[in-house]
Amino acid sequence: MSTTHSVSKFLVVGQGLAGTLLTHFLTQAGQQVTLIDQDHAHSASIAAAGLINPITGRRFVKSWRVDELIPFAQATYQALEEQLGQTFFHPRGLLRALSSVREENDWLARSAEPGYSQYIQEPIDLGTYQTYTQAAFGYGEVRQSAQVAVPVLLKAYQAYALAKGMLRLELFDYQLLKPSESGVFYGDAFFDQVVFCEGQGAIHNPFFNYLPFRGDKGEALIVHIPNAAFSKILKNNIFIAPLSNERYWVGATYEPHYENDLPSAKGRQYLEQKLQELLTIPYEIVDHWAAVRPTVKDRRPFLGIHPEFPQLAVFNGLGTKGASLAPFWANHFVQVLQKKLNLDPEVNIDRFAKR
Repeated sequence: MSTTHSVSKFLVVGQGLAGTLLTHFLTQAGQQVTLIDQDHAHSASIAAAGLINPITGRRFVKSWRVDELIPFAQATYQALEEQLGQTFFHPRGLLRALSSVREENDWLARSAEPGYSQYIQEPIDLGTYQTYTQAAFGYGEVRQSAQVAVPVLLKAYQAYALAKGMLRLELFDYQLLKPSESGVFYGDAFFDQVVFCEGQGAIHNPFFNYLPFRGDKGEALIVHIPNAAFSKILKNNIFIAPLSNERYWVGATYEPHYENDLPSAKGRQYLEQKLQELLTIPYEIVDHWAAVRPTVKDRRPFLGIHPEFPQLAVFNGLGTKGASLAPFWANHFVQVLQKKLNLDPEVNIDRFAKR
């Protein structure tokens, strides 16, 4: 491990959650960063609920490496809140509806296992969900869950980066990129390293489009539910997650096959139907969002250096768990780019050979 400190010039392409956090850790490490972003156009980060959920899936298992990821995410978001003067990290309990005796038994069995107690809340508190939603067979409650208001974070960091002269609001042009032995030219500007954090836009990247990006389209509703006062996240077929001013994020759909990244009548109908089945009070749809998540078949992020052009790197593939994954892996990758750590093989793009 190297202990010397040298300043390099980085170009980060994309200011979604991945690019924002990578830039944060690069600047914290004293590196010089230029960001390029087309004002969050088509960004999945903007449409995301930003949920941090340590216990997932039908089998109620701990998320991958959650014991490392969650404390690091909490500390990172709280530090960014202080730096940016904004509030966007909201610790919230997460209520899971249980639909049968079997699910209830599975939940109870899991809660008794070593390593799970710190993530399971007992007794549970349904709050106003008990009054304003149809009752499920039973419930479990997850601790150390949280919600990151990703649009608030991204807009605040955008303003910060613009004020620092770090951000160029424009479409990235691959034709202007010229790798050389010593670094990379982008137009007339020279950089030691370019890191692509483009989300699903990476399918158009001529250097990294060989990676097996899968991409799932997701749709969500923003709804106004007067007087509901839901303070926790509820998962009952769909998620209901509090925003502000009596508004809630309701989602999401999962479509591996899609024609475009636009909101659809089919997606809206599905979410409305589920919400109507669940709520016992009136609501109003305020907005309808859609985006394509950069998902990966093995559900591990894409981090790594291009096999032919070592001046080019990628940080992508955060999928549905970006809020919990991004801080830890952004920091890890910054250490790798500074040659202080070896890249963790579980996320290394070398697992997918270029053909």
